[in-house]
Amino acid sequence: MVRIRLRRVGLKKQPSYRVVIIDQRNARNGSFIEVIGQYNARTRPDTDVIDEGRALYWLSQGAQPTDAVERILKRTGTWARFERLRKGEAIETLIAEAEAAQAAAPKIDPRTSFPSPGPGQGAKSKAAVAE
Repeated sequence: MVRIRLRRVGLKKQPSYRVVIIDQRNARNGSFIEVIGQYNARTRPDTDVIDEGRALYWLSQGAQPTDAVERILKRTGTWARFERLRKGEAIETLIAEAEAAQAAAPKIDPRTSFPSPGPGQGAKSKAAVAE
């Protein structure tokens, strides 16, 4: 079965993910069919980039998304467009709508360096947690 799932990339303790089309029997970072997007949870807000035309194509061909990818598709609006595709709307119309929505979206400067915590907001020591 063909799945749409996340493939981990990035340095140690600095993960980012690619959204890939892959046979479910392959390993997480094994050979894949196609890359259709990326996801980075280390930025504020999260970075979700999906090629909606390819995602709609693979969903219409029967590819099953994992739970994490399904949440990403819902957040980007691709899942709602797929539901409309199932009801009979033309895929060209939906892809044009997705491109217009992406162009109208505000440009966000994703940063992976988080601000330092304020006084008293840092990680607690083991002694403070034990009390």
